[in-house]
Amino acid sequence: MRIRVRRRESFLARTVQCGAGHTGPDSRHPDRVAQGSSLRAPARSPGVILNTQSHHLPAPRPAPPASLAAVLFDMDGTLVDSEKVWDVALHELAAHFGGVLSATTRLAMLGSNMPETIRLLYEDLGQTWRDPAEGADWLTRRVRQLFAEGLEWRPGAQRLLREVRAAGVPTALVTSTDRSLVEVALGTLGRDSFDVVVCGDDVPRAKPDPTPYLTAADLLKVPIEQCVAIEDSPTGIASARDAGAVVVAVPNDVDLSDLAGVVLVNSLDEIGLSDLVGLIRTRSRSAR
Repeated sequence: MRIRVRRRESFLARTVQCGAGHTGPDSRHPDRVAQGSSLRAPARSPGVILNTQSHHLPAPRPAPPASLAAVLFDMDGTLVDSEKVWDVALHELAAHFGGVLSATTRLAMLGSNMPETIRLLYEDLGQTWRDPAEGADWLTRRVRQLFAEGLEWRPGAQRLLREVRAAGVPTALVTSTDRSLVEVALGTLGRDSFDVVVCGDDVPRAKPDPTPYLTAADLLKVPIEQCVAIEDSPTGIASARDAGAVVVAVPNDVDLSDLAGVVLVNSLDEIGLSDLVGLIRTRSRSAR
């Protein structure tokens, strides 16, 4: 069921059952188990950041029933308006190779990791013979330059992140972007803003596979069914939803109005911590 939120003050009054079906085993994803059981995710890559110095890091035990265990944030297009940066770099790379990136292929890249982005680019240009490493290296260097110039927060994102952190709720950054670029973006986001950072090159299977979100919940030692994930792309939404999280969808460059099983908001200005808690409580009541 899709939920659209129009005004923050009426959020909880509009909340209905959302994704309650993600409480049992899923044969499609063997890493998932029933709610309340221990979660199994791939072994942590050496690159995954686990912020053990943060006082927000939870104890290794399940969250109480009906409580918000953690908030899992996507990065590009959700917290920061970095998709515009990627637009610049991708069009420049296409021109560097003597071609033009189509609008259709650019939209298909949203939420994808670096290997998939380069694959789509080469197919669009009709240059599948090119070495993927050549394109990835060029794109990484250019995006790093642009990230270093500063990133703009998406509306309401910084306030919501601060509110969640101030309440002591565990947080994770779950992104398809490679770690070398995320390290630059953390200059804007704040390195102490997240207990865990899972990047696209940290996991064996990227979004839309549920592995990134399952990995984040596993590292935080919380039940994924009691987490809220915040995403802006169909690729990321599929990853979080299939992992079993409650998903708040915030459109940026793509219309998300036809997606089921998400809480749709126009902007993060429309929601706060109490709304996220309410979503988990609603799921818990619906599962009884």
